This record gives sequence, structure tokens and C-alpha cells, in this order.
Amino acid sequence: MREGTLILSSHRLVGNYVDGSPYSASTMTRLVSVDDWIEIEAQSSPDGSWLTMMSRVAAFHHKHAFASKENNGHDMGYRVALTVEELGEFAAAITKGKPDEEAAEELADLLILILGHSLAMKIDLESEFHKKMDRIMTREARRGRLGIRVTEYTEDES
Repeated sequence: MREGTLILSSHRLVGNYVDGSPYSASTMTRLVSVDDWIEIEAQSSPDGSWLTMMSRVAAFHHKHAFASKENNGHDMGYRVALTVEELGEFAAAITKGKPDEEAAEELADLLILILGHSLAMKIDLESEFHKKMDRIMTREARRGRLGIRVTEYTEDES
């Protein structure tokens, strides 16, 4: 396959987003599974592309057969435990004043896991990201004791 060529899966996604809202009529075929994403030849260096990041994580999942029952790599309980472990390593790098390069590596571990979660759950994370950003951009911010926070508040949460 030539560099920059994109092959979309033959799967046509129809139905609803994770939150139950329907796909719009203009939604193109979206890649969600490891099998979908490994069809894309990714760059091996940073190119600013969502496609590159997702296809590289999918290739990693495929290489190690994470989806197989004996490997347990798509079990979300196990994946959440791995995420907590990596979050602890990131927190330690920050709180112990380790070099930024170490913190960056731990942050990359977290991103790889999160992208992998979307593969394990067959979620179109890019679409969900944009939907969420659209929602949170309409929210007001509040300052708490530790800093600014943007979330949905009820009247009881002052």
C-alpha cells in the first residue's frame, strides 16, 4: 500500500453512539475494531494524524493477540487496572520531580491504553471526543480550592 493511502473497512456503521444518540446521515464509515484499523498503513513517526496513532495501537493489539480469550487483553476490568497502574506511574513522575521525559513516557503509556480501550470496546473515540468537546465548551467554569473546574453542576453543588 502506498504511503498516505487509506482503506476503509467494508463495515458500515449505523445506529447509535455510546450515549444512545443516533449517527447523522452524513457520518462516513468509521473504523472501530482492531481489524478495521490494521488495514491502514501507519507512519512510524509523528505526523499529527489520528489515523496513524490508532492504526499503530491496533497493530500492537493485533501483534500480541490482545482480543484472544487466553490473553485477556480486551477485558475491560483488566484494562482499567492497567490504566490505574500507569496513572500511578505518571503521578509518581510528577510528584517526585522526575525529568519531563519520564513523565512524557508515562503519559504516552496512558494514551496508548486509552486508544486501546476504544479498540477493545469498538468505540469511535474520535467522534466521541468531538461530541464531548462540543458539550464541555458550553459549560461554565468554577474555581474550587485547588483550581478551576469545568463540569456539569447541580444547584446542590456550590
